[in-house]
Amino acid sequence: MSKQCQVTGKKPCKGNSYARRGIAKKKKGIGLKITGVKRRRFQPNLIKKRFWFSEENRFISLRLSKHGMRIIDKLGLGAVVRKMRSEGQKV
Repeated sequence: MSKQCQVTGKKPCKGNSYARRGIAKKKKGIGLKITGVKRRRFQPNLIKKRFWFSEENRFISLRLSKHGMRIIDKLGLGAVVRKMRSEGQKV
């Protein structure tokens, strides 16, 4: 199962993690120096959630981000499921 939100399509993205050393100029030092750069992944905040879908009298399990849950709260589960099915997702 991929780490992707079924509603918003959010996926992990890549970035850097910086190791810094030194005393900040604000604290009367000579500044922070970057001593190492490491690649990392930023993961979406995914949750597996079960919703009661009253139009079909059954539960629907979705893997969504917190932003996807806010979209369901705003638009309603029925509208979101219809949009997902029109895009070709199996729900």
